[in-house]
Amino acid sequence: MMNRVSTNDLAPAPRSSDREQLATEILERLKYRIGKDPNVAKPHDWLTAAILVARDRITDKWMDSTRRTYATGAKRVYYLSLEFLIGRLMRDAMTNIGIMDEMRHALASLGVDIDVIAEIEPDAALGNGGLGRLAACFIESMATVDVPAYGYGIRYVHGLFRQQMADGWQVELPETWLAHGNPWEFERRESSYEIGFGGSVETIAIGEDKQRFVWKPAERVIATAYDTPAVGWRAKRVNTLRLWAANPIDPILLEAFNAGDHIGALRESNKAESLTRVLYPADATPAGQELRLRQEFFFSSASLQDILRRHLQQYPDFTSLPDAVAIQLNDTHPAVSVAELVRLLTDVHGLDFDAAWDISRRTFSYTNHTLLPEALESWPVPLFERLLPRHMQIVYAVNAKILIEARKEKGFEDQGIRNISLIEESGERRVRMGNLAFVGSHSINGVSALHTELMKETVFADLHKLYPDRINNKTNGITPRRWLMQCNPGLFSLIREAIGDAFMDDLEALKALDGFAENREFQARFAAIKRENKNRLANLVGSRMGVRIDPAAMFDIQIKRIHEYKRQLLNIIEAVALYDQIRSHPELDWVPRVKLFAGKAAPSYHNAKLIIKLANDVAKVINNDPSVRGLLKVVFVPNYNVSLAEIMVPAADLSEQISTAGMEASGTGNMKFALNGALTIGTLDGANVEMRDHVGEDNIVIFGMTAEEVAKVRADGHNPRAVIEGSRELSQALSAISSGVFSPDDPHRFAGLVDGIYNHDWFMVAADFDAYAKAQREVDAIWADKASWYAKTIRNTARMGWFSSDRTIRQYAKEIWRV
Repeated sequence: MMNRVSTNDLAPAPRSSDREQLATEILERLKYRIGKDPNVAKPHDWLTAAILVARDRITDKWMDSTRRTYATGAKRVYYLSLEFLIGRLMRDAMTNIGIMDEMRHALASLGVDIDVIAEIEPDAALGNGGLGRLAACFIESMATVDVPAYGYGIRYVHGLFRQQMADGWQVELPETWLAHGNPWEFERRESSYEIGFGGSVETIAIGEDKQRFVWKPAERVIATAYDTPAVGWRAKRVNTLRLWAANPIDPILLEAFNAGDHIGALRESNKAESLTRVLYPADATPAGQELRLRQEFFFSSASLQDILRRHLQQYPDFTSLPDAVAIQLNDTHPAVSVAELVRLLTDVHGLDFDAAWDISRRTFSYTNHTLLPEALESWPVPLFERLLPRHMQIVYAVNAKILIEARKEKGFEDQGIRNISLIEESGERRVRMGNLAFVGSHSINGVSALHTELMKETVFADLHKLYPDRINNKTNGITPRRWLMQCNPGLFSLIREAIGDAFMDDLEALKALDGFAENREFQARFAAIKRENKNRLANLVGSRMGVRIDPAAMFDIQIKRIHEYKRQLLNIIEAVALYDQIRSHPELDWVPRVKLFAGKAAPSYHNAKLIIKLANDVAKVINNDPSVRGLLKVVFVPNYNVSLAEIMVPAADLSEQISTAGMEASGTGNMKFALNGALTIGTLDGANVEMRDHVGEDNIVIFGMTAEEVAKVRADGHNPRAVIEGSRELSQALSAISSGVFSPDDPHRFAGLVDGIYNHDWFMVAADFDAYAKAQREVDAIWADKASWYAKTIRNTARMGWFSSDRTIRQYAKEIWRV
C-alpha cells in the first residue's frame, strides 16, 4: 500500500498526546456507539469508529460556522444539483481538519491500518460524471473560501448503477452504498415537507379583480432531510450538504393489508421510495420520463420550502430574499424551481405575481453545462400539466410576460418569439426547462470561455438578444485537496519539498515549480513518483481484470461518461489503426502504449453501450496477439467512480480530451490529469482552450478542427465517405471493425457504428482522424525524449493553479452571488 504523507502544518510528527486522545476516542465510539469489543471488531467497525471521531470534531466547527452565519446575517448560497459525486469522505474530512497523521498513528497503536479501512468506505453513489464531481468540488471550495452555503440534492438509495461486464457488454446492477447506513449523515426529522403531485387547481375570487389559486394535489409524499457536513480546507468553515429522502404519508394501507392484499398495501410506500432510489432512471418510456420529472420537482420543492422557512426565521417577509439568499441552479434539472418559488410566494405566502416574479428572478442564477439541445431538458406539456397543474399555469403566465415584452418592447419577429418561448411549438408541445431557467435567473453562466461564447451564438442566441447582460463565464475548477494532496501524496510531498507550503492555500503558488522543469534531478524524482502511481494502477488492473500491463509503457487514459461527442470511438479506431501499423512494420521503433478506458453509458444509450463492447472486443484481439509483442494493449476498466479516478488520474502519462470541438462545455478531467503531471492530447474544446493558454502551446498537443470549422463543415455539407476513402489507415480500420475482425461471433455487430461515420459523421470522427493519428505520433516523439517529456509535464503541474475551484467559487461569490 502506498505511504501517505502529511497534509498537516509543519509539525515533524504527531504529538503523542494527540495520538493517545484519538485512540481513546476511537475505543469509546467502538464500545458505546457501535457496541463492539476491540478484540472482535471487524475492519468496518474500526472504519465507522474512526469516522465518528472525525465527525464529532467536525460537528463542533459546523455549529460554530452556523452560529457565525446567523450572528453576522451573512448572505447564504444554496446550490441545487441533482448530482453530488462526493466519493469517499474519510481522507477528505480528516485532511481538511488536520488530523490525518494523528489518526493514522492512533489507529496503528490499536493495531489498525488506516489505508486498509479507508479502502472499504463506500463511494457515495450520488452522481454520474463531471456535473456531479463539479458540485462536490464546489461545495468543498465554498467552505474553504468561507462562503456560507448549503448544497441541496437527493439521497439516492442506489444512485447511479454499478457497472459490470458480461462478455464485454455493460451490465447495470444496483449500487448498494447505503446498505449499512452512512456514518457521516444526520437525519433531520424536523426538516420534513409535503410534496404534491397531480390533482387540480381551485380559483378563489378575492374582491372584484383579484384571484387566489389553491393547488390541491392528488398525491403527497414527505421529503425528509439528511445532513452531511462539508468541511473546507483547514476547517475554516463547515457547510451543509442536505439530501432529501422520500417517505409516504401512510407507510402501509392497513385495510388492504388486512384484506389479504399484502403487496398492494405497500404501493404508496413503494411509489414514494421510488423517487429516491435511482439517479437518472431510464427515460425511454413515459413512465421513466414521469419519474425523472417527479424527482426533479421533489428535491426542488423540498429545498425551496426549506430555504423560505429558514429565511422567515431571520426576516419579517420576503422582500429581502434576494439580498439574503442566492440560489444557484446547477444545469436544468432544478429549473422547475423557478415556477415553484413563484407558486410558494404567491399561493402560500400571499405575494402578487409581479412581486413574486421579481423576487424569484433576482434570487436565482443558472449554470448551463451543455450545448446539446436534447440535454437542455424539455417535458411534454400533457405530462407537465398532469403532474404539476399549477406550475403549468405559472409557466404560461411567465411565457406571456416574456413574449409580450419581446414583441412589443424589443421588436422580436415570429422566429425570435418561437426561439425564446418556454413552450416548444414545433411538433409535440414541450416545456423548455433551459429557457425557463434562463428567463427566471438574473445570471446565466457558462463553464468555459469557449462554451460561454457558443451559448450566446447557439442555444440561447435569441434570449441573449433579449437579455444581453445576463450571460457570463465562470470557468470550472477542481479542488486541489482531493485531486493532488490526497490522490497523489508522493507528488504533493515532492512539490512541498521543492517550493514550500504556499500552494496548499493558494494553488497559483504552484508557478514556482516552473523553475524545476528542466532540473534533471527533479525530473528523475517526478518520474519515480509517476512510476509508483502506474505500478498501483497496474496492480489494480491485474487483480481486478486479470490483465497484465507494463508500467514502463505509456499509460494513455480516457476516463469519461461514454458519449459519442466525447469520441471514445475515435480513440478505439486509432488503436485499431495503430495495431495494423505495428503488425505491418515490426522493424520500426514503436512506443509501448497502454490505452485505458473507463466510464459508464446511460442504460438506454445503445451506441454508447456498443462503444464499450467495441473497446472490449478490440482489447480481446490486440491483447492476445503475439505479433504485437506487448507494444499495444487496450483495457476497459469497469465501474468508474471517484475512487477509481483517484488511482487512474495520478497514473496517466497521456490525457485524452478529444471531444468534438464546440460540444464539451468545459471538462474537469482535463484539469485533474494536467495537475497530476500528464500531457494532454485534445481538441480546442471546452476548457482545453484556456488550459492551452495557461500551460503554453508547447506543453499540450492540440489537433483537429475548431468549433467554428466544425460548424462550417456541417453547414457546407460534410462528405465523410470521401474523407474515409482518402485515408488508408482510417478506411482499413473501419473495414476491419465493420467486417467482424473483432467480433467473429457476430460479424455485423458494429456495422451500424461504422455506417454512422460513413453516412453523416456528426461527431467528426472521420474528419479529425488523420489529425488525431498524426498528433499521437507527435506524442510518441515527445515520449522518446524523456527530458523533454518530463519538462512539459512538470510545467503542466506548475501552471494549473488557476484551475482551482477556489478561484471559480470566488468569482461566483463576487460576480453572481454578491456574497
